[in-house]
Amino acid sequence: MKDGFLPTTHQRLVLAFLALPLTFSAQVIAADEKPAVPVFKDGEAQIVEGFKDPDYWIRHDLWVETEFDSDGDGKLDRMHVDVTRPRQTENDGLKLPVVYNSSPYFAGTGADEPENFWNVRQELGEKPPERKPFPATKRTGMRPIISKRHIKDWVPRGYIVVHSSSPGTGLSEGCPTVGGDNESLAPKAVIDWLCGRGKGFTTPDGDQPVTAYWCTGKVGMTGTSYNGTIPLAAATTGVDGLEAIIPVAPNTSYYHYYRSNGLVRHPYGYLGEDIDFLYDYIHSSSGPRRSYCDCNVRDKEMLGQFDRENGDYNEFWAGRDYLNDLEPFKAALLMSHGFNDWNVVPEHSFRIYEAVKAKGVPAQIFYHQGGHGGPPPIKLMNRWFTRYLHGIENDVEKDPRAWIVREEDEQDKPTAYDDYPNPAASPVDFHLGRGAPQQGTLWTTKIENQGTETIVDNFSFSGASLAQAEFTDHRLMFVTPTLTKPVHLSGTPKITIRLACDKPAANLSVWLVSLPWNGKEHAKITDNIITRGWADPQNYRSMTESEPLEPGRFYELTFPLQPDDQVIPEGQQIGLMIFSSDRDFTLHPNPGTKLTIDLDATKIMLPIVGGVEEFNRSL
Repeated sequence: MKDGFLPTTHQRLVLAFLALPLTFSAQVIAADEKPAVPVFKDGEAQIVEGFKDPDYWIRHDLWVETEFDSDGDGKLDRMHVDVTRPRQTENDGLKLPVVYNSSPYFAGTGADEPENFWNVRQELGEKPPERKPFPATKRTGMRPIISKRHIKDWVPRGYIVVHSSSPGTGLSEGCPTVGGDNESLAPKAVIDWLCGRGKGFTTPDGDQPVTAYWCTGKVGMTGTSYNGTIPLAAATTGVDGLEAIIPVAPNTSYYHYYRSNGLVRHPYGYLGEDIDFLYDYIHSSSGPRRSYCDCNVRDKEMLGQFDRENGDYNEFWAGRDYLNDLEPFKAALLMSHGFNDWNVVPEHSFRIYEAVKAKGVPAQIFYHQGGHGGPPPIKLMNRWFTRYLHGIENDVEKDPRAWIVREEDEQDKPTAYDDYPNPAASPVDFHLGRGAPQQGTLWTTKIENQGTETIVDNFSFSGASLAQAEFTDHRLMFVTPTLTKPVHLSGTPKITIRLACDKPAANLSVWLVSLPWNGKEHAKITDNIITRGWADPQNYRSMTESEPLEPGRFYELTFPLQPDDQVIPEGQQIGLMIFSSDRDFTLHPNPGTKLTIDLDATKIMLPIVGGVEEFNRSL
């Protein structure tokens, strides 16, 4: 090992003994018992009898030294790590690959009380009222087990499972930075240790070494939400030994999580959340450097640079956008996301998948029709890890690139496609016909001289209520004829809109919906909302620069909605709804702002499988 931290035989026995069940005889193997080894069938790792009994697993924890000092105490931060491995890695000298999961949540989180969110009742462009920080989070959990996630899935199949608490959480040192460099370098340090290049210790401040002599040097990572962001963060370092990652609903850009095209936008269900709120929410470290982190990371860096007044993209947000850090990326990527995830919206996965694929790195994507979370079926994950961690040539590289769960299917029964978006999809432009305050038309043929129509902003009405309204001046609705055949959308819709405002600033929200609206209690998640998008008209030039609107002047802007792959059934109409404040996502300015839409200069592009010819055949 590079750093000379091979334990003596005595040290190994002591470490193993400390982690054993109370019944020491459980570790004794009969003389005629054949040692357990990984078993593979049809390109997948199988559950092995000798690996599956948790009473025979070895569990221990340690601290891995990083290459950074984020809490300013003059010492390199150390991350708290736990290990769960089959007894054969101790008794038989068996080496196995690692499935690694890191998180800021393992040690507990703050309580998301209403008074701790930002107050969204404010005028656009004005300084927001101050937010009340959380009280300190109390750490939960007992050593040596940081988490039990993924253990039952992977240890019986011949893997070691490792967890770590991210910087400034649990018993890990340092500061949480919510996407800062240390949150990439922390898992890199753990992988370096697993591969024999880093330093591990039995305590956070001692010098007794621990080595991963049981690891093959092959590591895979997975996790959901923030836990899915960390595998991506680690992969952007290009660390050797990280062979494959399976991020589930990862946040790949904190700007795209808290902003949309220059607009302050909140994740669904967390109205008033911003990056400083998330910092408080995860900061569970109770060490003496806590106040240093609060002052330097939250108060100076975040509150000083996150620009909640204008919502512009700047250097602060660019430093928390993993798309900007993909040059060293080389880990095989299996991405997973839900098309109806309005917390971490589906563009997060798609933007990284496209970029990684363009680099020539092995990449697949799994999409389902549900909301936040939802890993790929275990079969897909198993094939991915079997190929890249165990090195079994199962031809996973020749599998279809895209797996999509269709609207009526179970989560573990996706349909295979050559890629996403569907290669058979092509862009179709739809034009607007007047009809406010009721419904206008949405058609592939442009009708001239439609003039303008006006929206009056009022955040009091939810998007769902506006979509169902027969008559209202708080939204514009444009609908296709009723479909006589299903229409398959696959890709990212894009709207070009020309508008004027009677004030210097306004929210702009766009929904694509399926009508008639299903208001029944057990309506499916795919029944009503197809996809959505938001933008700040002040950012009509770029996301990096706001320009106050000149009342009465028309501006043109183009922006994408969220990616989708959905089959709209016969009997439905596709509706384009344009409105201002989105009650569940945007700030809530005083009602009354007027937006005037130039119908002749506004259109929406929908990616339709089979193109305009197939759409016309569906009418």
